[in-house]
Amino acid sequence: MLEGKAEIKDTDMSMKMQIHAMASASQALDKHDVIDYTSIAAHIKKEFDQVYGCGWQCVVGSNFGCFFTHSKGTFIYFALESLNFLIFKGASS
Repeated sequence: MLEGKAEIKDTDMSMKMQIHAMASASQALDKHDVIDYTSIAAHIKKEFDQVYGCGWQCVVGSNFGCFFTHSKGTFIYFALESLNFLIFKGASS
């Protein structure tokens, strides 16, 4: 597992889900090359779909912008190492 601490930038997730999100990100970084953003994001999305039901989205990178609508209690944005992680469950507007 990666050394270093995640920095939560914004969230409305429960503490349990936050811990799961950061652990999933760390596991994905252990399994995939740090520049393979797509595989890292897919790993996290599949984990969250399996545990919390379908509809999760994951964005990974060092520089990105976004605008989205999410279901209440399902959003986290954090940094780990040199990457930013955005995980949320989509919602209709």
